[in-house]
Amino acid sequence: QVQLVESGGGSVQAGGSLRLSCEASASDYRSGCVGWFRQPPGQERERVAYIVTNGGGTNYADPVRGRFTISVDNAKDTVLLQMTSLKPEDTAKYYCAVTRTSAHDVCYNYFLKKDFDYWGQGTQVTVSS
Repeated sequence: QVQLVESGGGSVQAGGSLRLSCEASASDYRSGCVGWFRQPPGQERERVAYIVTNGGGTNYADPVRGRFTISVDNAKDTVLLQMTSLKPEDTAKYYCAVTRTSAHDVCYNYFLKKDFDYWGQGTQVTVSS
């Protein structure tokens, strides 16, 4: 069982930046696929980005590509999501999730299906105009 804890959410004005962190209770994610997802108020959960932690392959959803960066901080056993040029439409609860695959194409398919094994409780991001 892997427990995930997100942190770093908050309220910012449009154009601002935030950095989210996802910490895992176990080191299993080191050879896994870690994704960030978000759920705006009253809407379905959306894909944001994923990273294959052993190898570093990444992919981003179109609405965030070029503004968000996902990375691994191996020293702290965390996956980071650096968010810049934030827009009001980025307002959502952000979740990290992990699934045990180190294959980029498999990770991509899980990302498309939003079908990951373990999920965190989420952290709220609010962007005001």
